Amino acid sequence: MATIILTGCSSGFGLHGALAFARNGDRVYATMRNPDDADALLDAADSERLNITIKALDVTQSTTFSVLFQDIMDETGRIDVLVNNAGILRAGAFEDLSETMIREVLETNLFGPLLLTKAVLPFMRKQKNGYIIMVSSLSGLAGLAGDVTYTAGKFALEGATEALRHEVDRWGIKLALLEAGMYATKIMSQSLPDEAALPEYYPDDSPYRALIESKLQILRQRMPEALDPASVGSLLVDIAGSDGSQLRWPADDVASLVLEKMLAQTDPERDAFLRQVAATDWWSEGRAKPEVDK
Repeated sequence: MATIILTGCSSGFGLHGALAFARNGDRVYATMRNPDDADALLDAADSERLNITIKALDVTQSTTFSVLFQDIMDETGRIDVLVNNAGILRAGAFEDLSETMIREVLETNLFGPLLLTKAVLPFMRKQKNGYIIMVSSLSGLAGLAGDVTYTAGKFALEGATEALRHEVDRWGIKLALLEAGMYATKIMSQSLPDEAALPEYYPDDSPYRALIESKLQILRQRMPEALDPASVGSLLVDIAGSDGSQLRWPADDVASLVLEKMLAQTDPERDAFLRQVAATDWWSEGRAKPEVDK
């Protein structure tokens, strides 16, 4: 029985991921900022007689991370999988966004998963294995107008994940990115403000008003096409059971198409190229540092 920790489990990918891992027979710790928001998850778990433990976790409060992981280690003796899923979206032209909004998105979408990962690594190194799954987005592969801050966080998360996997692979720790297209999740519905909230997305005199109005209109029109996030739950289980050779996992046909167009190499080919350029094969293979000719 593996020990699984997921963030952002009150809805969407986190909720369905927690259910999928529990169905798989794993011991699941579903975290969220406010445990009072766990009703939907707990009702679904109760209906299937699944055992899921709810834990409070605000991914912007890094001083709590090690305490959480130690508590879970004390209960289970190991941490096998961390799924970094929690995220927020603030659509709008970059110039119109306040510094507070920009920092809020990056604190949640970038620093949250990175610092959670940093906090869990000592536990995974000690047990000499573990899997860290970063829930990314097609916005981490292609930047679109109106999504500058969200895209910045996802691009950075993609690069950090790709680099980190070459630092920790010698301890049997694997990392992966889940690449998702458009799904009917709370993060999407929250990106479609009602009339009263529009001033947060663009002021009346914004030079970008027509652009953002058009973007929001297109999103509203496409919402009926949004995919069911339940399908992502089983994919998370598949990723956690994989051998770690694949870095980017498309969650749907659109994601597969974008990945194919944006990345010409396969993940193993790209890994081999990056290790060659950085001359780190010896590190990944657990060998001693080679002598360098002077």
